[in-house]
Amino acid sequence: MTVHVVGAGLSGLAAAVALTQAGVAVRLYEAAAQAGGRCRSYYDRPLGRVIDNGNHLLLSGNRHALHYLRLLGADDRLVGPEGEGFRFIDLTLGREFQLRPNSGPLPWWVFSSERRVPGTHAFDYLGILRLWFAGDEETVARALPHDELYRILWEPLAVSALNTPADEASAAGFRAVLSRTLLRGGAASRPLVARQDLGNSFVEPALAFLTGRGCAPRHGSRLKRLRIERNRIAGLEFEEGETALEPGDHLVLAVPPAVAERIVPALEVPTADEPIVNAHFATSDPPETPVEIVAIVGGAAQWVFRRPGLASVTVSAARGMVDDAPEALAARLWADVARAFPSLGMAVPPYRIIKEKRATIRQSPADEALRPAAETAFGNLWLAGDWTRTGLPATIEGSILSGFRAAGLARRAGAG
Repeated sequence: MTVHVVGAGLSGLAAAVALTQAGVAVRLYEAAAQAGGRCRSYYDRPLGRVIDNGNHLLLSGNRHALHYLRLLGADDRLVGPEGEGFRFIDLTLGREFQLRPNSGPLPWWVFSSERRVPGTHAFDYLGILRLWFAGDEETVARALPHDELYRILWEPLAVSALNTPADEASAAGFRAVLSRTLLRGGAASRPLVARQDLGNSFVEPALAFLTGRGCAPRHGSRLKRLRIERNRIAGLEFEEGETALEPGDHLVLAVPPAVAERIVPALEVPTADEPIVNAHFATSDPPETPVEIVAIVGGAAQWVFRRPGLASVTVSAARGMVDDAPEALAARLWADVARAFPSLGMAVPPYRIIKEKRATIRQSPADEALRPAAETAFGNLWLAGDWTRTGLPATIEGSILSGFRAAGLARRAGAG
């Protein structure tokens, strides 16, 4: 028996890794010339740097992503800033502070004025419990009180996690994020980024793992349609020809939602998207420069990541700037980088602006209701992708979870 995995983005790689690790025969197909999907890295010649297509912040509570890296022997490829907590810069009030949750799940840190958000009180944090009483139709903005804590913490975190404005973002989706990270304490909410780049952390180790087990992806394999017989997938029709599925074979379809909707009969998927704007600035930082992550409130940037030789910015739900000229964006975003790291100076260095106009699905309550389960009407077809119903937002963590889930379903259905 063989499991055919179509799509070598993170969800497809996660499914292939899990299946191969379990001794299941896997064939992996990818339409593009490079694996990784949106989680890809490349050498930018003008910058002279390897940069990521999109910046991604992970947290130490992202257990599926960390398990994936452990399977690959790559768990040392994520790093976080020295010390504890998050560094915040509030440009509206012109102040800087550290948010420092204590390690354990009992949140005594909210009673310490040196650890919580300035200008807030311990009992303000009880307002987050309203998320647990919010219905599936509720948004973050409607569920939570609009106080100083909301402005500084809850709204920016929700926008970053769900890539959707807070007045449209699903309260249930934000609840799922917090329950796995910040509400479990500092040990589960330590910020992490790729030590070098996303490709080095998530893609190259997976390709080495799979290739060493005879499962290198077949690039240039663009799936046109599925051949269906007796309520099962019997063949995969690629542009270059058909691959038949033997009795007992299974298919994990790990492709974008628009592709899945086109080739899977009667499949309903989310159709609304949200943009993300990323910026990379080449710096002259020496190799020993420590990794730093800064949250910006009230500026153009939302997160600034500083690594040796590179300062990167990400802006989620970037409807208001995705159509702006790169030169204007670079100037606005660099002003925030320079505020976070004054030693870099105000002069804008060489840069690359990357606009992902369809970065993720919109994660509003209405769109959440359209996310399909991994199971389908066909007995040997399973869906994977951050857009499927994982219980998590469309993030690296959700993508990897979807791949693991589809692999587990295929195995339980008889693949191994």
